[in-house]
Amino acid sequence: MLIRFFFMLREGGLRPSITELLTLLRSLQAGIAGHSVDDFYYLSRACLVKDETRFDRFDRVFAAHFHGIEDAFNALVAEVPDEWLTRQAELLLTEEERARIEALGGFDKLMEALRERLEEQDERHEGGSKWIGTAGTSPFGAYGYNPEGVRLGQGASRHRRGVKVWDRREYRNLDDLVELGTRNIKIALRQLRRFAREGAADELDLDDTIDKTARNAGLLDIRMVPERHNAIKVLLCLDVGGSMDDHVRICEEMFSAARSEFKYLEYFYFHNFIYESLWRDNRRRHTERIGVSEITHKYGSDYKLVFVGDATMSPYEIVYAGGSVEHWNEEPGAVWIKRLLRSYPKAIWLNPEPEQRWEYTPSIKLTREIMDDRMYPLTISGLDQGIRALH
Repeated sequence: MLIRFFFMLREGGLRPSITELLTLLRSLQAGIAGHSVDDFYYLSRACLVKDETRFDRFDRVFAAHFHGIEDAFNALVAEVPDEWLTRQAELLLTEEERARIEALGGFDKLMEALRERLEEQDERHEGGSKWIGTAGTSPFGAYGYNPEGVRLGQGASRHRRGVKVWDRREYRNLDDLVELGTRNIKIALRQLRRFAREGAADELDLDDTIDKTARNAGLLDIRMVPERHNAIKVLLCLDVGGSMDDHVRICEEMFSAARSEFKYLEYFYFHNFIYESLWRDNRRRHTERIGVSEITHKYGSDYKLVFVGDATMSPYEIVYAGGSVEHWNEEPGAVWIKRLLRSYPKAIWLNPEPEQRWEYTPSIKLTREIMDDRMYPLTISGLDQGIRALH
């Protein structure tokens, strides 16, 4: 089993050595990993991966080889017993039944009701309409249906209607070395490039050197010019996790193309919408965050601002204080994104969701309004339109 895993890692570009495989085998024989799959994951990663920037590739191969192993990082944050959320039945509703389900009446009432349930409930529930549980129409729990609820203990989104998600989730960084399925993205991004001669004269101008040497009767006359830099500056903000998992491939292609095309590229991650801080590394997003005010002070207004995200979420996440699914934001997301837009007037939003769905998704309509309609599909034609808007 481990031999095949070893060769899959090599095929995936990680190139572990035989010595490292033997180190892993000796560690297993010594009982370091015990009987825990999680311990084996960390042990094998420590033995076989030399560079932490390749952790994501290791995770993909590990998941492919061990067939859907549970993510060791996912843990329930809310103080709700696991047995309350055990998936034992799947709710099946007709369209008429779904249409009759009413929301609690707003974000504040929903949060107040959740506090009351946590204080009153003392056992597991399944299939109900009130308590925290599974497979019902209650706004709180997992594997049920409610048009406006708090998701607790569910592995992934299904209806994408959750107002809060009370699960600790880890998102992976986008791979900037992914092989592009098409060169069209790079060609589209290249339209934004503007070159200028900058800096000290430290690059040989071969054509001019030959010309001046020939004119000087063969006496060598070396000509230097400043290095050619890409003068365009880009701030790239990438939505990760949740519904964006459906669009990882196209986002990785765009991210990889951007990394190769722009010399001055700064990138940050966010989840669903912009709040008071962003982060550079998804593995450290809970501990190493960068404030929006720090970004606007550090990077000048000559940067082009590009958001990449599906803008698919609860509208509360945009317009309400406390609307974020992951933390309590003191100010609405709309306030923070407008601050960024004031600092960077040349800004666009690239959306991987099909354009025909935009009018039927309230959060996309809200985001388009905030962006003054500068939202474009993440397609080749959409990139062309967006780049023209950035000029």
